[in-house]
Amino acid sequence: MSHEQGAGGPAGPAGDHPHHGPLNPAEARGAVRRALAQRPSGQGAPYTPDTLSDALLVASELTTNAMLHGGGVTDFDVEVVGENLYLSVCDRERRRPVTLDSADRGDRHRCGGRGWPIVCRLACEVEVSDLPAGGKRVTAVIPLLGPYPHPGGA
Repeated sequence: MSHEQGAGGPAGPAGDHPHHGPLNPAEARGAVRRALAQRPSGQGAPYTPDTLSDALLVASELTTNAMLHGGGVTDFDVEVVGENLYLSVCDRERRRPVTLDSADRGDRHRCGGRGWPIVCRLACEVEVSDLPAGGKRVTAVIPLLGPYPHPGGA
């Protein structure tokens, strides 16, 4: 995958994670737009405004999750392969993303906790893998040809 070059320099506390790519959601969305715009003419799948919106939302959610729950973005990759856009975000935390109920045990509305279900809904494939030096990589595959048929969903 192509690395989107960001601020550079070590991102880990001891310099163990060199940083490549966007550090925040706005930079991630820009990287997605550039990856789609830089495809050679006539190569790769066409995409619609809806699929672009899906890809931008997934990029925002993955980078936001890395910032809020993973100690920050340590790496970011975006690449168009055939009919799909591959987005990968790495962070410092090995804990896997979780889906939270919208209310806590006291039936009080819980703020947040919607990002991971959004990513899982919009992507046709999501993989979470541990990194050798610590942390994790979350890769989401966004179909460019249109909505992915989700089981049980509309």
